[in-house]
Amino acid sequence: MKKVAVYPGTFDPFTIAHLEIVKRGLRIFDEIIIAVAPSQKKQPLFSLEERLTMIKKSVEDLDGVRVEAFNGLLADYVKDIKGIAIIRGLRAVSDFEYEMQMAMMNRRLNAEIETVFLMPSEEYSFLTSTAVKEVASFGGPVKGLVPEVVEKALKEKFKVKQ
Repeated sequence: MKKVAVYPGTFDPFTIAHLEIVKRGLRIFDEIIIAVAPSQKKQPLFSLEERLTMIKKSVEDLDGVRVEAFNGLLADYVKDIKGIAIIRGLRAVSDFEYEMQMAMMNRRLNAEIETVFLMPSEEYSFLTSTAVKEVASFGGPVKGLVPEVVEKALKEKFKVKQ
């Protein structure tokens, strides 16, 4: 039986740290589904379609990775796709409290699904999508922080706003 994990998020935008978490996850799981949420709470810079396209291009050379949109309860989505785990990235201790609460809620909704926390390497432990957007909005360099397709999209998105 294939071990399938779901890596959920808004990924606005997808960063090198996200990509690194996917690669680390592939050492453990046979397949990873990057599940992109539309996000009602946040106001994403990129549309859902733009994020899906950029992520697909960013992972196209990785075997065992799918990119899909999802809506609704994550625990239901994982069950529907016959997944066994949720992957979450942790950068710092400050992430842990929120992530633990979410993991406990998902466990309560479906005790059969495990949550696996993975950390990016130290060089990316500071990296957030919010920080990348802020730097890019002021014309700062984001090369090496995001995949090339995302870097181009950020430059295009903020070219109009500068």
